[in-house]
Amino acid sequence: MPEAHRLIGPNPRNAWRCEGGTVTLTRPHRDPRPVTVEALPQPVTADLTATALIVVDMQNDFCAPDGWLASIGVDVTPARTPIPVIAGLLPPLRAAGVPVVWLNWGNRPDRANLPPGVLHVYDPEGTGGGIGAPLPGGRVLERGSPSAAIVPGLEAAETDLHVSKYRMSGFQDTELDSVLRNLRVDTLLFAGVNADQCVLATLMDAANLGYDVLMIEEAVATTSPPYCMEATLYNVRQCFGFTVTSETLGEALK
Repeated sequence: MPEAHRLIGPNPRNAWRCEGGTVTLTRPHRDPRPVTVEALPQPVTADLTATALIVVDMQNDFCAPDGWLASIGVDVTPARTPIPVIAGLLPPLRAAGVPVVWLNWGNRPDRANLPPGVLHVYDPEGTGGGIGAPLPGGRVLERGSPSAAIVPGLEAAETDLHVSKYRMSGFQDTELDSVLRNLRVDTLLFAGVNADQCVLATLMDAANLGYDVLMIEEAVATTSPPYCMEATLYNVRQCFGFTVTSETLGEALK
């Protein structure tokens, strides 16, 4: 009986094959799965086999009515509007083989990698509030605590991936780019909050790194004023990539 081949790699998408003492460097072949969607500024055809969904900061501290932002008086109602939209898109995306990456803000307990500029955003007076401040059951935006957990209404699958971030952009000082390269994806779909802050910063860095980027309009939201969302959609379409509606994407996935 011939020796069965063995895979060497982080996942089946990016693996060498070892058989009979020989290593084959060619990756497993994947037939393209093109899907065309009406988008802005123009229609787009993407390959689902080379696409991943990035869900940004849909976590308790930003979105839950008893989370940190709500506790300091921020109306998180807008941040909750993507929950049912994302929940509706997850099953067809997973069924199409599109990897799902949950990109949640999750700091080190000692905050050792955070410079003053990042801490100042949430603690402008230096009172000790903001990132790392005590909360019932944990600390603000701390990795592994309820603060960084995915908000109820959304649920990760065992096959999903999780990356913690520590800046507005999920690429800075994280393994996100390595994870995506190992998935061998070129196109990124973006969902989450805040659209004009962490989602946009991550999308911009993705575009600068050479990824194709599409923002799902109803799957993103912000607690900022409405003009911030308008400017965000304009800049994504004008400078970085495309925007697509959740309905259009959902229909295409059928």
